Amino acid sequence: MGATTDKIKGNANEAIGKAKQGIGEAVGSDRLQGEGLIQEGKGHAQQAVGDAKQAAKDAADKAAELAHKKL
Repeated sequence: MGATTDKIKGNANEAIGKAKQGIGEAVGSDRLQGEGLIQEGKGHAQQAVGDAKQAAKDAADKAAELAHKKL
């Protein structure tokens, strides 16, 4: 998966997780609130992976650019 895909999926999981938590609170479901909290956490992790992939790609691009200039 690419960095952008990870970030998009992360945002979606965060939003769905927050919604589940809200619905769980509204209907008094601890299980649904817990599922939402877990899904929101998964979304945060996916975004972090996307950010790390993007940072690695940016660093590799910069290194290639600098190497090309030295040639």
